[in-house]
Amino acid sequence: GDAAERCRELALQLLRLGLSLGERPCEALPVLLPALAQRLCPPPGAEPSEELRLGLVRLLGLLLQRCGASVAPYLGDIARVLQATLLDQYAEVRRESCGCAAACARAVPEHFHMQSESLIKPLMQTISHQHYRVRVDVIQATGAVIQFGNGKSVDDVLSHLAQRLFDEIPKVRHAVTTVIGEWLLHLRDRYSYFHKLIPLLLGSFADEIPENTKLAWTYWEKIGLQWEKENEEDLKDKMDFSVSPAHYPKGETRPGLGCRELVSRNLSKILPGLCHDITDWVGSTRIKASQLLYTLLLHAEDHITQHMELLLRTLYQACSDEESEVVKNSVKAAELIGTFVSPKVSLKLITPAFEQTPKASCVMVLAAVIRGSPKEILQPHVTQLGNTLSQAGVCQRSEEVFYMEQLLYCVQALIEVCQEDCKEISLQLMKVLVTIMAIPSSQDLKEKVEKTMSSLAEVQQLESFHCLYKQHIAELLDWVSVSCEGWNCYSPEVLQFEVITTHSGPVIGEALDDFILVLRTCLQPNRDPQMRLKLFTVLSQLLQKASETINSQGLFPSYLETVIKDILAPNLQWHAGRTAAAIRATAVLCLWALIHCEMLSLTEILKVKDELMPQIIASMDEDSKITRLMACRIVDVFLKACGRQFDADKFKNTYTEVLKRLDDASCDVRLAAAHTLANWFKCLKDSDVKSSMEGHVEFLYQELLVHLDDPDENLQKAVLEVLKEGSILYPDLLVRGIEEVVHKHQTPVYCNQLLHHIQSAKESA
Repeated sequence: GDAAERCRELALQLLRLGLSLGERPCEALPVLLPALAQRLCPPPGAEPSEELRLGLVRLLGLLLQRCGASVAPYLGDIARVLQATLLDQYAEVRRESCGCAAACARAVPEHFHMQSESLIKPLMQTISHQHYRVRVDVIQATGAVIQFGNGKSVDDVLSHLAQRLFDEIPKVRHAVTTVIGEWLLHLRDRYSYFHKLIPLLLGSFADEIPENTKLAWTYWEKIGLQWEKENEEDLKDKMDFSVSPAHYPKGETRPGLGCRELVSRNLSKILPGLCHDITDWVGSTRIKASQLLYTLLLHAEDHITQHMELLLRTLYQACSDEESEVVKNSVKAAELIGTFVSPKVSLKLITPAFEQTPKASCVMVLAAVIRGSPKEILQPHVTQLGNTLSQAGVCQRSEEVFYMEQLLYCVQALIEVCQEDCKEISLQLMKVLVTIMAIPSSQDLKEKVEKTMSSLAEVQQLESFHCLYKQHIAELLDWVSVSCEGWNCYSPEVLQFEVITTHSGPVIGEALDDFILVLRTCLQPNRDPQMRLKLFTVLSQLLQKASETINSQGLFPSYLETVIKDILAPNLQWHAGRTAAAIRATAVLCLWALIHCEMLSLTEILKVKDELMPQIIASMDEDSKITRLMACRIVDVFLKACGRQFDADKFKNTYTEVLKRLDDASCDVRLAAAHTLANWFKCLKDSDVKSSMEGHVEFLYQELLVHLDDPDENLQKAVLEVLKEGSILYPDLLVRGIEEVVHKHQTPVYCNQLLHHIQSAKESA
């Protein structure tokens, strides 16, 4: 206690030397321990020097080493010193104090329990020290203090040790694993704390450092074997007659009987807390809890059954977690439910969740349960699963892509596990796949659906998914069309109908009765405009490849009259609005597609010309360029087919509207109009009403001569050809008209060519 630090240092050195070499160090205890307590316990007489405090604590360690059990009478003083030094500002003093605490516990195990509780608080205050070596020493000291002291303190330290399992330093986690393992092997009251200690040890199975994982497994195997020996009588039957399960998760080694029994008997105490942690607000806690859940279920095997309700509630929530690792571990845990729990039980509990408000997480859990189930056990429940998934409330519940992806994984799991047994539910699975494909989503998802359809066809030994459509086309069309009288633009059935008709390829050509019936019902002018627009788009797509789709069997021409009179004609009538204009545009496109693919024969054109011609002529005045273009082309075809049978009014109505298109903003439309007028002249030449049309022809000559001066050279040439064709009718009228305007033309060359053509024609005649 000298005022000079050097004197105190020398005194400390002499004491260490004497205690190290003396034969009776215990005789120094009555004098030395009070002095140590005075120098190390604040406030009076506390040692100010960090190095000397470290030396004094090391001196205490030497005393414990040399004196052993003789320090028992002074246990109170030692505990008082350690309570102070464990909280010392100098990190090395804390480390030495941890060593002294462990040495004291081992030196007087019979008496240490009386003072052990007093050390727990300072140890726990130090366990989160910024220096990892201090944390390691504190954990080791805590292990010894509780093992040789009062076991009741386990409850006070568990939460702190659990936090250290999240420590960034592997050595800290290693120390925790070692301490927990030793307690489970040697703690006197370990049976009372199994349910609290087992989760901490099993939590190290998922440690990122292989050495820590191996250490945890080594301890766990020893613990299991020890528990087997201690409870040999209870386990005799299981040890003698235990049968390994026929179906076990791939890549997993089955734990020993003792390990499995330990988990099974404590699962009811562990699960509630674990399920709470798996929904904790801290991401790392949720990840650790999900990893532990998988490990516990792997050990519990069929004992999972009695905890199914709690497990499913937890998994539904965990599978919608924002942490991908939590979702991954939860899905693996759900697969274990499929492996170890009878589908009769699991499906009975999962199915009601679908009937209430199915979420993506519910579907994800079901898919995982199916993947984990053995084929032969799942087979009796295949029909129930197919019916559940194909319910409108399940497969049409949401257009969310994530939900549909999980539904797809569910179907994939069924096909993968049940293989040829899926033939029983082929139609139901097709309904689900059609629904998934029908939602607006990425091309990637559509490709996955198509691949799944191919897998379903393969397990039924069919060549391709088109064969699946062939097998079910009638049922699928019945399924979607049952409510077609009430369809609107929001009806999912419209999108499903689109998928069935456009994705089935040539198969749709075998079901034209149902197909045309749906179109005729839904494409009436009084139905929802947006829905009609969608269906017309579908029809247009099919007509563009008619030989590969609706006319694959050559049967479509027999439905042409119905298509034109009951479907196209009513929708060509003018109605106000952009949607109505778009509908007329698609109807015109459909009509052009019929003509272009040569399904609309001359005979059919003659049947429908009176009904369609006025509406097509009116369509040439639409806002849409493509509609005007197609209308010009259709009029051109109609003129070729039956123009010679037109009366004077029809000739007049036709040319006046076509002539307007020569002033169109689109070059394509102007050229198409010119081509149509050429055919108009051809028809009039052979018509009986030619003589009554002289005035109209003269007017037409005058208008066409104006367009010979058009800025577009292509149109000039096209108009020239039209006039050449028309000059046969009244050449003198045309010559007179040319002479009147030739001096006004910027490019009189075309007028001269035309005059030369007329002169040549006269000479030939």
